[in-house]
Amino acid sequence: MRKALSVTSECVPLIKTGGLADVAGALPGALAPSGWHLRTLLPGYPSILKAVGKGKVVMEDADLFGGPGKLRSVTAAGLKLFVLEAPHLYDREGGPYLDAAGKDWPDNPRRFAALSWMAARIGAEGVGTWKPEVVHCHDWQAGFAPLYLSEMGEGRPGTIMSVHNMAFHGLAPAAERAALRLPARRFGQDGYEFWGKISALKAGLVAADRLTTVSPSYARELLTPEFGMGMDGLLRQRAQDLSGILNGIDTGAWDPATDPAIANFKSPAGKKRAKAALREEFGLPEADGPLCIVVSRLSEQKGLDVLIEALPALVDQGGQLALLGSGDRALEAAFRKAAEAHPYVSVRIGYDEDLSHRMFAGADAVLVPSRFEPCGLTQLYGLRYGAVPVVAHTGGLIDTVIPASPMALRSGIATGIQFHPVTSHALAGALMDAVSLYKSPGIWAMLQKNGMKQAVGWEASAPDYAALYDEVARP
Repeated sequence: MRKALSVTSECVPLIKTGGLADVAGALPGALAPSGWHLRTLLPGYPSILKAVGKGKVVMEDADLFGGPGKLRSVTAAGLKLFVLEAPHLYDREGGPYLDAAGKDWPDNPRRFAALSWMAARIGAEGVGTWKPEVVHCHDWQAGFAPLYLSEMGEGRPGTIMSVHNMAFHGLAPAAERAALRLPARRFGQDGYEFWGKISALKAGLVAADRLTTVSPSYARELLTPEFGMGMDGLLRQRAQDLSGILNGIDTGAWDPATDPAIANFKSPAGKKRAKAALREEFGLPEADGPLCIVVSRLSEQKGLDVLIEALPALVDQGGQLALLGSGDRALEAAFRKAAEAHPYVSVRIGYDEDLSHRMFAGADAVLVPSRFEPCGLTQLYGLRYGAVPVVAHTGGLIDTVIPASPMALRSGIATGIQFHPVTSHALAGALMDAVSLYKSPGIWAMLQKNGMKQAVGWEASAPDYAALYDEVARP
């Protein structure tokens, strides 16, 4: 059995703010059949320590960026974990990145430098007889780890830096360089410097042996100024080291035939019952049009400001919207106002995992109007549950949804609706298309059945990760 360390700031089912957690939670199981044994390194947030227990202390650090730290080895939720216990960094109220007021923790650079530092120690020293051949780092929170390891000389493992969302760079003032234990000679345009600041993400992109992102289309988009977020030049230089590997979903947890969050969902009649139950749960009346859902972080990246403007195109034709999400306070208020103004719109601010399953089960369509979307998992859940995706033409949405063009409909291969550009006018057109197709029951049933037959699990992508691990491994 070959060994790899996965370094991440979140992981289902222990803590989640976005799709990164789903990927981190799924990779160990997905790669096991290929002979790769993954251990996952996580920060010791209070919720994680409470969920996993104390485990065994396997490494200590007396000065971990302002206080002592202990690395605990534990098995929980079917995962082999290293949990970094450092109360001065992680024992606090609020989320993993933001305080109770929704603002970044001011010491985030040190909090996640500590995670990267411990990852580098595990990679360089091993833990007992367990020493990884590969350290796989996810997003900026693990970005310093490849840089730290590159400074540790011979005997280090291979490193992979995965970008799940290029929008977040993990910036810190240049004055923090010494405190973050970063080599002075590498603070420059060819190193971890980004417009006069330290970038944890750039540190990983510069220092890692190989780079990945979460869909082939997003990998191509990152080479352009529009999507590269200032890193496109660096990524063009490293284009030969960059690959896009499409995310999958946990098809065991997301299985409409066995899902404990819903019942009797094994036939079109089951879908009909789930839809009636969802309308009742959201207080929506009967209607002639499709019941659409949004399950999302509320942000402009997700295009939800555009959806507010395009809503009349849906509800005026008898369509409905049930929304579950939280985020931007102005968007939360705008959707609440829309729900107050129209009986065909209902909104729940927050997140509820079981409710999200019931929403996909009962929905006719799921809306994903993102301005950019590295991969997206929401549309994959929609495909799996017969909720036809209506998506923007970007990133992984391009790679996973076959648009209902006239030729695709005639050929019987379409699985959803795509639109471009991300404007209220284009989205309104897509919503009107959805209503029109919904009113042709045979066509709509074809879209649903096609979607539910798609391979949306890890069976296709796991071998690509395993092959990449094989390439970069250093025993």
